[in-house]
This record gives sequence, structure tokens and C-alpha cells, in this order.
Amino acid sequence: MLAPSLFGGHRLVVVTGVQESAAALADSLVSYTKEPDPELTLVVVHNGGKRNDALLKAFKAAGAAVDECPKISSAGERVAFVRNEVRFAGGKITPDAVTALLEAVGNDLRGLSAAASQLVSDFGGVIDADAVARFHRGQAEVTGFTVAERVLVGDMAGSVEMLRWALDRGVAHVLVADALADGVRTAARVASLNTTNIGELARQLKLPPWKVKKAQAQARGWSIDGLQQAIGVVAELNADVKGAAASADYALERAVRRIVGIRAASAGGRARALR
Repeated sequence: MLAPSLFGGHRLVVVTGVQESAAALADSLVSYTKEPDPELTLVVVHNGGKRNDALLKAFKAAGAAVDECPKISSAGERVAFVRNEVRFAGGKITPDAVTALLEAVGNDLRGLSAAASQLVSDFGGVIDADAVARFHRGQAEVTGFTVAERVLVGDMAGSVEMLRWALDRGVAHVLVADALADGVRTAARVASLNTTNIGELARQLKLPPWKVKKAQAQARGWSIDGLQQAIGVVAELNADVKGAAASADYALERAVRRIVGIRAASAGGRARALR
């Protein structure tokens, strides 16, 4: 690390996992802080804990810049992460676009960061859900959750179209079935509580507010009896896509049509408490 470069110029050295480094390496790094090379930028990555904590203290004492990177695990933290990444890239993002991006990319922070930067570069200004859909054409539009959204709002044509598109794109049967089950059960949980306050529902159900708001919208037009029937359908579907049915494709489309039909029949029906 201390040897001069054959090509000259400034060098960047990144040492990861220093919390696990042997004593000899830790000592060498501490020694380096006393006589740093002006032609070299050294980055050390410590993943937390007390081990080799003295190494961090030595770098801090030497005036090293410190970037704290707390673990991101909750849904709210991921939403904040996306917003911050877009802001750092020079743009703004709408709440529905944040939701769409998380559904399209998932929880991978590197992927979210790259997507946020690219969205700002491609679209600039304010990023909305339409921009995310266009950017992730073939991803955001063919997830199991997209199918579930169409089913829960009673869109028969859209549900079947999205399902066939998802299957054609290779989305696993079990992922579509799981998304349907999650959507139906979340809508039922939201509808069964005697409050419409998003904050209160989020607290009681231990769900992020954006998911509660989405479930509230999807639960409109459903009766409690209808949601109970739909829960039975998704439970049956779970077994079908895991081998009980001769054709998982047929089982999925049949379940989609049944759930949309149940919603149509139950719309306007008197809601009764879940037993």
C-alpha cells in the first residue's frame, strides 16, 4: 500500500471488514495514520461492534472523515433512503413513485440508489409513478403485487392481463399467489378494525402507513363476508401452486377470476365483523 504506483497519480485503497482484521493489519493501519501518504486516499470499512474499535478511534483522532451508515431494515427507513437518494441526485420523488420503486426494485439498497440516480438523470425534476413505470418497464408492471392490486380493485380484464403478462415474463407462480394472499389478508385486517385513522391502523397492525393507506383503498367495495371468502380462495391457491393442482397457470387464473367475482357480488353488501 505504501509503495509508489508504477503509473503515478493519486491512488484509492479500500479496506473492508476491518472489524475482523488480524492484529498485524490493524497495527499497520494505525501506524499509517501517523504518516499518511498525500497521494493516497485510504477508506476503511468497519461493520460495527467493539472489535478493533481502537482502529476507528485512531483514525478519528488523526482527523479522518467519518460516514456513519446505520443499518436500514424497516419499511419507513427504506422510504426515507429512496427520498434521500433522489434528493442527493438533484430531484424530488412523489410518495406513490417511492412505493412503485420499492415494489419494482425490492430492498436492495445498491439497486435502489442506482435506480434513484438514473431516474433523476433520465427524467429530472419531480419523479412520479409514471416515470418509475416507464423506467422499469417489464419489472414494475409484472410483479405479483401488480396482479394483486388489479384483483383487489375488481378489475377483471386488467387482472387477467397482468397475470398472463407476469407468467409470460417468468414470474414464479408462488410469488403471485403470495402477493394475492398478502393483499387480501391486509385488506381484511384493515377493514376489520373500527378506525380509519392511518396512524392508528399502522400502529395496531404494525404496518408502514403507506401500506395501510394502500390497503384502505383496496378494501373499498369489499364486504367483510367477501373478504372472508377471498381468504379461503387464496388459501386454496397456496396449495394449488405448490403441486395440488394439475396446472398452476390455470389455478392462478381461476383464483383471480373467483376473487374478482366475489368482490363484484359483495360490493355494497353489509359489512359484518370477522369471526
